Parts: sequence; C-alpha cells; structure tokens
Amino acid sequence: MALRAEPAAVVGWGSLNPLGADANSTWDAVIAGHSGIQTLQAPWSEDLPVRLAGCVPTGALDSLPPLLRRRSDRCAQLALVAARQAWAMTGPITQGLDPSRIAVVIGTGIGGLATMHDQHTQLSTGGPSRVNPLTVPMLIPDAAAGQVAIELGLLGGAHTPVSACASGAEALMLGQMLLNDDRADLVLAGGSEAPVNRLGLVGFAAMRALSSRNDAPDQASRPYGLGRDGFVLSEGAGVLALMRQRDTPAGADLGWLLASGSSSDAHHIVAPEPQGLQASRAIDDALRRADVSPSDLCGVQAHATGTSLGDLAEARALRRSLGSAADHLPVCAPKGQLGHLLGGAGAVETILALQALRLGVLPGSLNADPLDPEVELAVANQGPVQLSSDQGQRLLLKNAFGFGGHNISLVLAGSTPAQPG
Repeated sequence: MALRAEPAAVVGWGSLNPLGADANSTWDAVIAGHSGIQTLQAPWSEDLPVRLAGCVPTGALDSLPPLLRRRSDRCAQLALVAARQAWAMTGPITQGLDPSRIAVVIGTGIGGLATMHDQHTQLSTGGPSRVNPLTVPMLIPDAAAGQVAIELGLLGGAHTPVSACASGAEALMLGQMLLNDDRADLVLAGGSEAPVNRLGLVGFAAMRALSSRNDAPDQASRPYGLGRDGFVLSEGAGVLALMRQRDTPAGADLGWLLASGSSSDAHHIVAPEPQGLQASRAIDDALRRADVSPSDLCGVQAHATGTSLGDLAEARALRRSLGSAADHLPVCAPKGQLGHLLGGAGAVETILALQALRLGVLPGSLNADPLDPEVELAVANQGPVQLSSDQGQRLLLKNAFGFGGHNISLVLAGSTPAQPG
C-alpha cells in the first residue's frame, strides 16, 4: 500500500525559457497568450527541414562569467541561471543551514548536445588536436547538477535523473524523497535542456517527431489540437527550492508538492502505450500518495506535446484515472506556448502550475482549438480559466512523460486559497 508522502514546500524558484528570463515574466507572457516559438535565423539552420524552435531571450545568460560560458555547455548554463534565481529567493531561509544538508537534483534528457555536435565537427574537420580537452565534462548529463553545487557550495549530494522528457518532474520526485528520507533539509530540484542546435533539430526531425510548420511558428505547437503534426523543440531550465513542511517558516511557501507518482510503460522506446494504461497508474499513484481524489482537484496541467499518439494516450489515461471529474476539470497544455523543453519541461511547467494555483487562474491552451474530438477532456482552449477554491486549498495534477515509457505525475497545492489578481 502506498505511503502518504510528507508534503514538500516550494520556497523559491527560477525559470528561463522561450517566454521569459525569469518566472514572473514567463507567467505574464503565458497569461497574455503569447507564443515563444520563432523561425530560426541562424545560418546553421538554413538547410534544415525544420527551422523553428523556442529559444531563451537574448542576454539571458549574460550574468555568467565569460570563462564559465566557454567551459560549460549551454545546458549547464541554463540550469545555473535558474538555480541562482531560486537560491536568491530562499533568502533568510537558507541562512544557518548546513551546506552538507542541501542537495541538488537537476534532470536532463540529453545533456551537452551542443558540445557533442561542436566537438565532433572539430574532430572531423581539424583532427584530434582540435578537440577541446573539456569535451567530456562539458557534455556529461550530470554537469548541470555539478555546476550548481560548485557555484553555491552545496555538499548534500548532486543528482541527475535522465528520463527523457520526464526528467525535470522526476527530479522533483527525487527531491521530495530526499527530504522525506531525511537526507537533506533543502533541495534545489528541476531540469534543464539545450537541444536547439543542428544535431538536435535534425535528430528529432528525422524521426518525424517535430512540427514542420516553418511558415507559421506561433501556430506550430498544437497540443490536443485537431491539426497537430508534432512538437516544437525548445530550450530552457527550471529549478525549485524544496523544504519539509515541518521546517518551513510560516508564510514562506510559494506552493506545495504534495506527492509524486511514477510508472513505466514497458512498451516501446519512443511510442507511448496507446491506451495510457501505465500513465494512468502514475496518476493514480500520485493521487493515492497525496490522499486526494479526482473530485478534490481544480485543474490539470497536461504533458501534451502535440504528437498524435502521445496526446491521445495521455487523454485516455486522464479519462481513466479521473473518471467523471474529467468532464469538467479544466486542462492546460503549456507546450502550445513554450514548445517542448524536454528535460526542462517538467520543472518550468510546474512553476507555472504553482503560479496558477496562487493566483487562481489556469492559462489557456494555445492552438488547441479546434480540439481533437478523440480528446475527451475539458481542455482550456478558449483562454484562461478561473480556478475554483470551493475545496479550500487549490489542488492540481501535473503530468510529465518521456521516451522509453517514463511516466511521472505530481499533485501540487497552492500556498493558501487566493483571489485572482
């Protein structure tokens, strides 16, 4: 029987993504209905079949020293900026904490993909002597977690779940487990990805996973939409600072991670189990560990990437787990605006979900109208939806699924019942 998890308070967060260089600007852009997807203008993209992506705002990494930028992959750089933002928000909470009791968990789906591509090019064109001696420490997936721990002097362990597009959400699950097991008193947990480069775009395009709407980038990412033709590749990072409930000062929380559920499809390395049977198990696991029923929820934030098979599998999983509650629970699909941040998606989107709970407004799902009639969910495709607080503290279900059949579901709660605005 699943044990009830001890809630983890979110006491800080940091985010940079195609819609903003921090969490607040991201929320403003999301609620305004903006798209972060753009046509690529760089010369390296001119001959690619897919020439659209989501990139972080220009200058978002300028705060990093030039030497660090030369010696680290963009994936680690994004994580470091997001972690700095989250760490700054913890303020007085972290004063006096033992650094050996503060852990880092930064997930990624791939890691240093740009470094891998660049250094292979150097090897192919210039020979072995042209390869950067820092190639390996720059491209390894755990570089982001290591850089964060080094930068902030955190000694409580640096961990890196690599579970494709579920990595960021799995990092949050692992962070809560570290707190529940008394291995840390505070955890910086999240995810980062920097796949917008020649190798990343060619690789995903070759497997026909990406939308090819090069002439209409803001309409390309269409989760749950009838005309969807694949996801849009994006970069970014999100990091959340987590603490145990009993250690959190009164009024210091920004929201709560109540519980996490997980499962694996054991079906296919890329395609999801089409009926969402195991994804449904992850949802059920999270609800059970949070001691929450579907009727207690006020909304759902879906994984919904905009692929034909993936969106239907998730819709079926939600319908199976939520039952009749799926008829009216509003569903938000943020990738319509953000694109797909792969290993960074779960964390960046969780911050948005917690902001929605705090403000009582669930963002709309861009490009989900007209809705695929096979998606039997109350998708918010007509703009933002006011969230009910009839149950007291607002509760929301958040999904993240990844290639290989990795399924993670989170149950999130708002800090206090709040009025919009």
